[in-house]
Amino acid sequence: MNSFARFNKGTLFISWKLELKAMEAVTPKEFFEKSLSARFRPEKAEGVDVVAQINLTGSNGGDWIVAVRNQKIDVAEGIHSSPTLTLKMNDNDFMDIINKKTSVEKAFFSGKIHFEGNISLALKLRDAGFL
Repeated sequence: MNSFARFNKGTLFISWKLELKAMEAVTPKEFFEKSLSARFRPEKAEGVDVVAQINLTGSNGGDWIVAVRNQKIDVAEGIHSSPTLTLKMNDNDFMDIINKKTSVEKAFFSGKIHFEGNISLALKLRDAGFL
């Protein structure tokens, strides 16, 4: 019985790791279109009201608008006329943050990510599963 229970726990652990790997995005477009909604944690977005403009350079770059309001997230490709927060970075650095290969803080302090607006909003977005 004990070995079965240990095997069962090991199987659960392996399944969990495979699920995380499956959620890893390959390109920013894939992240915004497929992964972000699964990662978003509405319970962590209570009281958050932000329109973030994401500008990514590089071969897989582009411009996206991420709006979090009323514990819901909306994503669209494009440029917002007056975002409350703007994040600018290279597409590879963005993917490293998204796939947890580096942290937002480390990217910021090494000059890989540039913020315009209230940085505390970026931390709230991180807590809600965006960064």
